[in-house]
Amino acid sequence: MSRKGAKLAATVLATAAITAALPAASAFAINQVSCNNNEFVKVTWHHGGGKNIDQCFANAGTYNSSFGPDAWVVKISTGNNRVQWLGDNRWQPAAPINKWTSFTWPNHPGGVRIAAIRIV
Repeated sequence: MSRKGAKLAATVLATAAITAALPAASAFAINQVSCNNNEFVKVTWHHGGGKNIDQCFANAGTYNSSFGPDAWVVKISTGNNRVQWLGDNRWQPAAPINKWTSFTWPNHPGGVRIAAIRIV
């Protein structure tokens, strides 16, 4: 092997060793949490003929598992987060709602749909 080839092989091996030694990055995943901290996102939503439901979330990501096809949002409090909701097949608002903001839609049954919530 030539000197140039040996140097290239050593560089490739060193790069591979460094890459293998680096820890994997943590994946962001939204979590449903208890509503005991005003820094969390709090979503009050309603569906069908039922009563209002409060759910709180932490960490960046998207949550859509419990909202049904007839769910509508009553209130979103962002806490220490920037937030969007999925309604009418698009993320709303176009620019995320700022930290420490509350949006309220009282007495608006079926009007402001929610299919998912996203912390950005």
